[in-house]
Amino acid sequence: MEGRLVRIAGLNVKTHWRDLWAAFGSGRGPDVWTYMSIGPLPDEASFKAGIRWIEDRSPEWVPFAILDAATGRAMGTASYMRVDAANGSAEVGSIAYGEGLKRQPAGTEAMLLMARRIFEELGYRRYEWKCDADNRPSRQAALRFGFTYEGTFRQHMVVKGRNRDTAWFSITDREWPRIAAAMERWLDAGNFDAAGRQKRSLRDMLAEA
Repeated sequence: MEGRLVRIAGLNVKTHWRDLWAAFGSGRGPDVWTYMSIGPLPDEASFKAGIRWIEDRSPEWVPFAILDAATGRAMGTASYMRVDAANGSAEVGSIAYGEGLKRQPAGTEAMLLMARRIFEELGYRRYEWKCDADNRPSRQAALRFGFTYEGTFRQHMVVKGRNRDTAWFSITDREWPRIAAAMERWLDAGNFDAAGRQKRSLRDMLAEA
């Protein structure tokens, strides 16, 4: 998947793990792993093994590395999960962003590209986002990207020895055209000043779409 800011390629531990270690492994706090299925991964050996674990989840997952379009450097990961071709449904998850993606236009473009493939290339009907109900940043991100909150599955899972209530969000194929248009408007270079600050928020643009 090719964008102006990012390119999304199949995750390959040999090719990508060192860049990913620099992006969100080395020197990062344990909060990176709080709501992930794996981790903490405090050193290079455990981190490399964790990236291999994600890569090896295929075909149950379809894992990707998110690369800087200019340099090819891997800055984060994301995966398609729970792919249900018969019912036209898939989930995006296992998202880990480094500094080049976190709260940056490149991170938004990555989510746009992945959703566009689901709806516009594959013709799916439903795209899901799920997270630990305590993961406030993930819940806020889902809403910012145009997902609709559907409810919370209480005591859904046990993760790392603790209860997880899971918040569910989705976008449907009927909603996607207006969401895509708002994301494209937000990403337009004219929406940012000389210092790279947004002029209008994505939430405002979605509210008007």
